Amino acid sequence: MDRVGAYEAKTHLPKLLERVAGGECIVITKHGVPVAVLQPVERDRQSDPADIIAEIKILRHKHKLGGISLRELIEEGRS
Repeated sequence: MDRVGAYEAKTHLPKLLERVAGGECIVITKHGVPVAVLQPVERDRQSDPADIIAEIKILRHKHKLGGISLRELIEEGRS
């Protein structure tokens, strides 16, 4: 991990951000003491639609409506 002083970080922020986007982590120091870390953001994983559908099916089997139909619930919500 590279170390950069706060003044230098402020002055060269666009260049530092390019380095971070490339995968580097940079420690920002103030008077030689580490105060912050610039690091790449963890990207959200794209879930597989088949996995999501399987999870919904499992959820549906775990939670029952107790004999009430979905139509009754919809109508109840409209009143």
